[in-house]
Amino acid sequence: MNIDLASAVLWVFPLLVAVVFHEWAHGYVAYRCGDDTAERLGRLTINPLAHIDPIGTVLMPGLLFLSGAPFLFGYAKPVPISWHNLRNPVRDMVYVAAAGPAMNLLLAIGSALLLGLVARNTGVDPFEWHGAAPGTFAIAGPIAAMAWRSVLVNVVLAVFNLLPIPPLDGGRVAVGLLPDSLAYPLARLEPYGFTLVFVLMLSGLLGVVLSPIVRTLIGLLSALM
Repeated sequence: MNIDLASAVLWVFPLLVAVVFHEWAHGYVAYRCGDDTAERLGRLTINPLAHIDPIGTVLMPGLLFLSGAPFLFGYAKPVPISWHNLRNPVRDMVYVAAAGPAMNLLLAIGSALLLGLVARNTGVDPFEWHGAAPGTFAIAGPIAAMAWRSVLVNVVLAVFNLLPIPPLDGGRVAVGLLPDSLAYPLARLEPYGFTLVFVLMLSGLLGVVLSPIVRTLIGLLSALM
């Protein structure tokens, strides 16, 4: 099998940054809200080694890459949160859960700004760049290409995690915001949440739901590129 290492790096580096900062954001907001669990366990760090999950950070992206998937997806080890340590558990869990997707949206905005800066000042087209080129392009090309992939990865992660299905971040935000009559039944779905997501993925419904939102956000970010 002919493996393009350069192409793997262009995808893997943005994905690693996206999932690590996503988890760090959860831990940081929890810390600010009174829970120091992540800090005590050495997880309040951007060191990738503290967040790597063998399946979500290595195996899943690797299989997607080897199979020729059009994009990579993965996740890091969830940062441990002790909700009872939070000063206002119901309110603060909403903040903690929302922090991860919010970080991914910030990374997508930053990546779009970087992409626009590089493309305008060098003339590099990140959509057409496939390898090294002479002069400035040897550096600008891969930077622009990774910035574009970072936009895609972070938008997809943000939108996916905001699905209102526990234990995804959006599900926990919904549980914290909904009245008890709706929050309790939704919270009881948490043990089956990933099974439900997997069924939606296999059925194609997940793509139907997420694709329009992803395209809309990327369209908005294109103004920065």
